[in-house]
Amino acid sequence: MKPLFTQTPSLNTRMLLAIVASVLLYFLDTRLDYFKPIRASLSTVVYPVQKIASMPDDIVSWFSELFQGHQQLREQIMTLEAQNLTNSVRMQKMQALESENMRLRELLGSSFRLQERVQVAELLSVDLDPFYQHVIIDKGVAFGVYDGQPVLDSLGVMGQVAEVSQFSSRVVLLTDPSHSIPVQIVRNGLRAVVTGRGLGESLQMEFLPHNADVRVGDLLVTSGLGGRFPVGYPVGSVISVDFPQGKSFAEIAVAPAARLSTSREVMLVLPGEKIDFGITYPLQIESSDGQSLPDQPVENDADTPVEDGN
Repeated sequence: MKPLFTQTPSLNTRMLLAIVASVLLYFLDTRLDYFKPIRASLSTVVYPVQKIASMPDDIVSWFSELFQGHQQLREQIMTLEAQNLTNSVRMQKMQALESENMRLRELLGSSFRLQERVQVAELLSVDLDPFYQHVIIDKGVAFGVYDGQPVLDSLGVMGQVAEVSQFSSRVVLLTDPSHSIPVQIVRNGLRAVVTGRGLGESLQMEFLPHNADVRVGDLLVTSGLGGRFPVGYPVGSVISVDFPQGKSFAEIAVAPAARLSTSREVMLVLPGEKIDFGITYPLQIESSDGQSLPDQPVENDADTPVEDGN
């Protein structure tokens, strides 16, 4: 009878088999994207766990709001009412400017997509890996989310959807080294590409020669090239410009406009149609006592459908 240890593989053999299997699985996943459907299914299964993990923070926030003082709430309400009136006045001015802008663009024979519809989502978790800048949001296929969908916060572009499951999605941020976005400089219209450089790093504007007209403080917005991001959304601003000797391209650092590390709610841009602002009078607003002001006559182009605000 042979000893038992001769019937089992040696430790070195098992380690070699494990390494070979690991390399094979890594190749199938990174090169062929073989396990993407499996990850999507696992994300659906893990969604309840992510939701439960976010519950303590939600409970703390709920109790914090519950025990706020009555006087503090009254002050907040008064402040919000004042801001609402101010925003209503600004909206009237913006309405006139948008209408004029659309008429000028039509005279130039160009098409322009304005006021894309958005859907609000909330962050479930953040990937802490310094080499992969990803977050998980609580919207998925069930809410109409799709691969490549632009993601914004209140200040600018955050990134785009990279992977979708039934009830959640993975978003790759601007700072991820694998993410690039076409931009243009507002001041002179110069087009370029901005790429992420990792956690805590500024963005990098790529492939601009030494004679490029770029200045510190220049605002960058999406150019619309590539068809992923609509035109005109803020991406960031130039914080440094360097023209090193011996290199073909300038080194230009960009600070993101979005609050990538602090935003809790995000907006998903939905596909929309061009909107024609043929409005002569400002939109109806509410007075400070809560009563609606009289409706004003509205002129609409007969060929342009009116979208329901609901």
